[in-house]
Amino acid sequence: MTKAVFTTKVEPHYDDLPEDRYHFPRAYLRQVEVTVGDWIIYYEPRRTSADLQSRGGRQSYFATAHVQRIAPDPRREDHFYAYVTDYLEFDRAVPFKDGELYYEQGLRRSDGGTSKGAFGRAVRTITDVEYDTILKSGFVRTLIESGSKPAAEGLPAAFDEEAKLFERPIVEMMVARPFRDAAFAVSVKAAYFNTCAMTGLQIINGGGRAEVQAAHIRPVAAGGSDSVRNGLALSGTIHWMFDRGLVSVDDDFTILAASGHLPPAITNLFRADRKLVIPSRPEISPHPAHLRYHRENIFKG
Repeated sequence: MTKAVFTTKVEPHYDDLPEDRYHFPRAYLRQVEVTVGDWIIYYEPRRTSADLQSRGGRQSYFATAHVQRIAPDPRREDHFYAYVTDYLEFDRAVPFKDGELYYEQGLRRSDGGTSKGAFGRAVRTITDVEYDTILKSGFVRTLIESGSKPAAEGLPAAFDEEAKLFERPIVEMMVARPFRDAAFAVSVKAAYFNTCAMTGLQIINGGGRAEVQAAHIRPVAAGGSDSVRNGLALSGTIHWMFDRGLVSVDDDFTILAASGHLPPAITNLFRADRKLVIPSRPEISPHPAHLRYHRENIFKG
């Protein structure tokens, strides 16, 4: 087993859905095969699409996942899927280099410059040390907040019972629910600028902590991922109603209320246009598949 970096664009030419699968040609089969059973890191390049002139990509590592298996693409010859689990986005995008530090040593030329040849490979194996260094940089906010203040307001109560969680190697932390909940919350709140997606309210308490909470659209217990695209920033009351199916969201981001279940005093809290606040980056907006699951399986409308 070997760790690796998988490159995926904002508008991928391949059938990528990072929280579920990575699509690739046979040319990378050997490199991907050695990652089965191990962890990978996703990288977003400068180009945002197959268009050679496209720009705007963050040139950063942005998430990690665990590779489970590889399967042939039944519709496209000589192409394959790597299916993943335990997907988790970093609370900060990590640039491929910080000053003179290259997180992947293979990207650095002997003269200190960047190797375009190495950078051109969509799948690149990395060492355990490189992987660990990228993770620590990507989860720095979660590690600082959760590690130093395990019982801080707004973090899962389970931290009180797992005070030693953050003394473990970071790769072990990532499979623990308290850490994943904390990282998910940091990423979702940042994506929505600490604003409730349904009311448009941004409430900050006296200690500077946002009142808004991170809600999974498709619950983790029902196979939902910890992707920001499976999350909404919601105030406490709206979060409670969303989890119980009293409110939901249509594919066009219209807020839906269960008929006969909510008094006008509650529905009046919604934004005047009854449209969801969505992140400024469209690629991390709520995914239609997750919204559909909530409407079909949880919503009481």
